[in-house]
Amino acid sequence: MEAVLADLSISISEFKKNPADVLRRADNRAVAVLSHNKTAFYMVPPAVMEALLEELEDTDLARIARERLTSRGKAIAVDIDELERAARAKVSA
Repeated sequence: MEAVLADLSISISEFKKNPADVLRRADNRAVAVLSHNKTAFYMVPPAVMEALLEELEDTDLARIARERLTSRGKAIAVDIDELERAARAKVSA
């Protein structure tokens, strides 16, 4: 049995009749669109999609940070003011 990861679901046949109406009735909630009683795809509002992508990005950044923490021994000391001056010098050159 397959889990449906949305509070709302609709058959693909019904969805194809009037997708805009399905979107309106969903009221900013995700909708599972089913084909032969299996999830074919999810229709999600832009805000939900943005939140999902942001969460994925945060998860990826956390993974990168953990990896970098394990290599702290390779770190070098830097002076932020010196880096800023060098960057400005490159831009003006």
